Amino acid sequence: MTGQDKKQTRSAEPIRVLVTGAAGQIAYSLLFGIAKGDVFGKDQPICLVLLDITPMLPVLDGVVMELQDCALPLLKEVIPTDKEEVAFKDLDAAILVGSMPRREGMERKDLLKANVAIFKSQGAALEKYAKKTVKVLVVGNPANTNCLIAAKSAPSIPKENFSCLTRLDHNRARSQVAMRCGVPATSVKNVIIWGNHSSTQYPDVHHCKVNKEGKDLACFDAVKDDDWLKGAFISTVQQRGAAVIAARKLSSAMSAAKAICDHMRDIWSGTPEGEFVSMGVYSTSNSYSVPEDLIYSFPVQIKDKQWKIVEGLAINDFSRCKMDATATELVEERDTAVAFLSDQKTCMRSPINVSNLRTISVRPGFTLQMKQ
Repeated sequence: MTGQDKKQTRSAEPIRVLVTGAAGQIAYSLLFGIAKGDVFGKDQPICLVLLDITPMLPVLDGVVMELQDCALPLLKEVIPTDKEEVAFKDLDAAILVGSMPRREGMERKDLLKANVAIFKSQGAALEKYAKKTVKVLVVGNPANTNCLIAAKSAPSIPKENFSCLTRLDHNRARSQVAMRCGVPATSVKNVIIWGNHSSTQYPDVHHCKVNKEGKDLACFDAVKDDDWLKGAFISTVQQRGAAVIAARKLSSAMSAAKAICDHMRDIWSGTPEGEFVSMGVYSTSNSYSVPEDLIYSFPVQIKDKQWKIVEGLAINDFSRCKMDATATELVEERDTAVAFLSDQKTCMRSPINVSNLRTISVRPGFTLQMKQ
């Protein structure tokens, strides 16, 4: 580090970054990259806030020790906590990893209902304690609808400050094309993930470019296998998470952490000129006939920490059909989740006996607190 770098590091004010589910496997792969400057900049000091359930605090103490032992110059403070009022206070960035996972035999509506409660609570905490400029990334699934509920529960924070993670799907699509063409992943740009972070997502390469031998080629010209691009490629990306679980017996962690770093780094530093990335963002006023009031994955470009949906991309009938299908799923999820929100409001207006409420562990790495 040069003397100039050292001077900048000393003079910059630390930013407060929250990671929920902080004792989980994704966070364990994520925290080092944040703390050493891969996300928010090589001259940006960091205060890391780690939220988890009370029984996991001893594990968090071990994570804190490891972060300390890395001797990272940008890491100014690490705060492990199980309290929302501590975790969400004065945040510059919030990475919401924890959520209720779908368990065997669980109906999708039951999963949605559990996560509505979680992300309503976290949205309310953002509203009450965080800076109004906070950038919020929702990772916990179902990420799109969880993000929408969090945003609706924090009405004074701009909807544009909320996004959900589809960068993992974007990176998967990019990698599949690169391997097929025998080029590095950096030679593939402008793949798109449309819609939901689910098996209905649409990985689209109609606007993708592949650099081969110094020349930018349209993806279909570079791959030279239309059947693969319209069939096996799409299903491979859609089902990649399930394939990892089948092989590892655990969900994606390392690749998810890398995608989180990519997503937040682009929010903070912007996207390269002429390139766009995929991100779940608020759909209102989009030009692609996607229904309003969804968190839907679009191609975006980012400048000065503000995203903008890439306009004017041609959409053929094949793409339109798949974009509409994933939008239909998101509308159903939204309507179900909003109905649960309304039910909760009705229940809250009724008198209840709170004397027996306790902190509920919904998964390793997340807290749902029922407060007295």
